[in-house]
Amino acid sequence: MFNFEKNKEIKKKHKVSRETYKVIVVGGGHAGCEAAAAAARIGCSTLLVTNNKSKIGEMSCNPSIGGLGKGHLVREIDALDGIIAKAIDMSGIQFRILNASKGPAVRGLRAQADRNLYKKAINKFLKKEKNLKILEDEVIDLDINNEKKSACGVVLSKKKVSCETIVLTTGTFLNGLIHIGDKKKSAGRIGEKATYGLSKTFKKYGFNLGRMKTGTPPRIAYKSINFKKLKRQDSDKKIIPFSFMNKSIKVRQIPCFITNTNQKTHKIIEKNIAKSAIYSGQIQSTGPRYCPSIEDKIIKFKDKNQHHIFLEPEGLNSDIIYPNGISTSLPENIQKNFVRSIDGLEDAKILQYGYAIEYDYVDPLQLSNTLETNKINNLYLAGQINGTTGYEEAAAQGIIAGINAALKTLKKNEFVLSRSEAYIGVLIDDLVNKGVTEPYRMFTSRAEYRLLLRSDNADLRLTPKGILIGCVTKSRNKKFNEKQLLLKKIEKKYKNMTFSPNNLLKYGIKINLDGKIRNIFDLLVFKNIDRKKLENIWPKIKEIPNDIFEELKTKSVYKGYVERQLQDISDLKKDEELKIPKNLDYNKVPNLTNEVLEKLDYIKPKNLGEITRISGVTPAAVINILRFVNKKKTNYSKKNKWAV
Repeated sequence: MFNFEKNKEIKKKHKVSRETYKVIVVGGGHAGCEAAAAAARIGCSTLLVTNNKSKIGEMSCNPSIGGLGKGHLVREIDALDGIIAKAIDMSGIQFRILNASKGPAVRGLRAQADRNLYKKAINKFLKKEKNLKILEDEVIDLDINNEKKSACGVVLSKKKVSCETIVLTTGTFLNGLIHIGDKKKSAGRIGEKATYGLSKTFKKYGFNLGRMKTGTPPRIAYKSINFKKLKRQDSDKKIIPFSFMNKSIKVRQIPCFITNTNQKTHKIIEKNIAKSAIYSGQIQSTGPRYCPSIEDKIIKFKDKNQHHIFLEPEGLNSDIIYPNGISTSLPENIQKNFVRSIDGLEDAKILQYGYAIEYDYVDPLQLSNTLETNKINNLYLAGQINGTTGYEEAAAQGIIAGINAALKTLKKNEFVLSRSEAYIGVLIDDLVNKGVTEPYRMFTSRAEYRLLLRSDNADLRLTPKGILIGCVTKSRNKKFNEKQLLLKKIEKKYKNMTFSPNNLLKYGIKINLDGKIRNIFDLLVFKNIDRKKLENIWPKIKEIPNDIFEELKTKSVYKGYVERQLQDISDLKKDEELKIPKNLDYNKVPNLTNEVLEKLDYIKPKNLGEITRISGVTPAAVINILRFVNKKKTNYSKKNKWAV
């Protein structure tokens, strides 16, 4: 148990080090690494403090980066010259585009990682930063100037170190507690001790804290799996790197495999559900809705006879398989039994048992959009401490906190991204204005401007901003400027290359005979026209680099949709005061999820503005409600009764 009285005595005896930094970052996870690298790139002397240097860049849960919504965040971080995208490009062992059959706005780039290669890559990029020093030590407390209500340093195990700003990225370490069945163990993650003093400091200064939960599945020995029974999943043939700085991936690609739970699996879990730390009442905190434990899946989705399990290798030379989809806190013997009931895993050897972990988080409503706290000046929070889940969400917060912590020391304007500029802006706006009731995860549906915020144009949207604030290196600046010039040159050159429908018929290309003159990029809107057909007409098109061609094509394809979306947003802003009838049946509103229906029924908002501020209600859902209510206005009777 942490002894707070003893901690006070330790702090009194501490000598103040002569070392002083512009920025101190606490924590070596995804948020901490991005924050430290960003502050150093801007030119500030930066100290990264971590309990264990060997764990910097550790993938503490699933060995993958990206996904739906998450992949957008990674590309935006990269556009600001962050390190997560470059690291996964150097360590990715399977790259795939999720939602590949859908439009570019909702596609998600995802890559399976070699854990060791990823960690090496992160450390390589950190070591390159001339203004960054890494220190292995325990942060016992924060040094706060009570008169100014301002953070001015950190209290380490044997000394105090001064600074101008602090970025705190504690992950799951604040009062972390691991659960396996009825067993409990204090830890920040498996094999690492939790942090206690900082939670007491937060409470002392009036912060509201909460508890959240996440979990991880058991790890399985590769050689104990019967792969002949499993469905193989290979990398995409055409691999798209995460970083705009890379053209290709050099890491060897290997397959993942898919299996499923079955009725036998479900019966084992149902029979022993009371032994799960989640269902025994041992854990009271809220877990992630969108990454549920296998216990949650079995109990909450009883109509499902099976659930997918993705067997993901943890590295090129690793004997460890990560079974994505069976996160659990059941006792060890029950884990072994249900795992061995699954096809292909009959002889599975479990190398590490799954567990749930609960931890303290700070209510993000106490933060500004720069991620600086409202109660203590010069203190910034990033990552799971703000109630989020996932590497990508943590890294996105880290780069913004690191940038702002650095800019403040340089007395420069703060850096804030709006919802219309980036998914990062959506993430932070949601956190600081709506708060969280469960671990927050990014989805494309959370963004009302998602047709504008595509992953392919993240550099065009954000790199110019990064250049202005000084967080973009010379090499990226040069490459970006070259791309900009090439885009403009090609667009100008080929914009006047036009054809009418009758002209196209001569080449065997049929479109509506509407007499409209179109340029080559306008023609790509038609499904029956691809690049090869246009190259037959204009052979010089072969000279256009593929990424440039795709960017101009997407711009043309989305032109009409973007105009409509901007009009939707304009309408939404004007109609925020639109009154919502008390007896409105939300079940009749098209395309509302069960989550949204549940919250609307519980809160019963009086107007559209209130709906927009309900956590979990997506902008798309708000627009659907707006359209539905406006459509039903004609049914409003003279007796003020709403007819639906």
